Amino acid sequence: MISASLAISSLTGADRKRWESLQNALVEVGPVVVAFSGGADSALLAWAAHQVHGVEGCLVATAVSPSLANGELEDCRRLASSWGLDWRALKTTELQDPRYVANDSDRCYWCKTALFDVLEPLAKDRDATVALGVNADDLGDHRPGQRAASEREGRFPLLEAGLSKADVRSLSRALGLETADKPAAACLASRVPYGTAVTIGVLSEVEAAERSLRALGFEQLRVRYHRDVARLEVPLEQLTEVLAQREDVVSAVLGAGFRYVALDLEGFRSGSLNRVLTESEPNGI
Repeated sequence: MISASLAISSLTGADRKRWESLQNALVEVGPVVVAFSGGADSALLAWAAHQVHGVEGCLVATAVSPSLANGELEDCRRLASSWGLDWRALKTTELQDPRYVANDSDRCYWCKTALFDVLEPLAKDRDATVALGVNADDLGDHRPGQRAASEREGRFPLLEAGLSKADVRSLSRALGLETADKPAAACLASRVPYGTAVTIGVLSEVEAAERSLRALGFEQLRVRYHRDVARLEVPLEQLTEVLAQREDVVSAVLGAGFRYVALDLEGFRSGSLNRVLTESEPNGI
């Protein structure tokens, strides 16, 4: 990767404007503690905040719990080291909260509450603000976690800069960030239907199945947990590839602890489990 200063100075056109908008948003927010999951959004936010505020004004923290896949944690560790970030791995305790474990439609609210419980003291000690990688496209779906973050006075610099997911990927690509095209990877609890308890055993089963399927070449996927049944979501163009590797796919999923394997013919889509929510459910931020 080229140097950060050279990458920034080389920006042109729309990506130059995107960077300036994000830079201005970060200057307005001031020193930050960035919630860093290693995905495209939080990675761009962490990298940019580090450029704007330096090590003294940017602490990057990853919440560690059974809902974070080990591979994602290692990505965070590697990226932080590569980019010279001041990074911490902090344990969160959402699985000790019965409201989270119950897994109703506000599960993400209680998860974000647990996150702020560990990030706020760090921010207070540094006279900083907790910042999260929320982009302009995140306003449409059911987002109780954003509501919790807003109630705790968290900030969303990507959103405040008006950046969409496509903007995040374009700017990341122009800056040479390897996360530019990284598939979205929500927490493992997002694979569990509302009303089914979130436990370490359930999360471990999902993680093991997804890890084995990625080893077969399926990078963008979800293993939705339906007790004995694993419902696989992959991009529509990969449905035939699942069938071509049927025996290996079945072996991978059954080996993780499931008894049955189902292939979702609608393909991969983020937030597919939100279909069960009524129109009266609150929407997000």
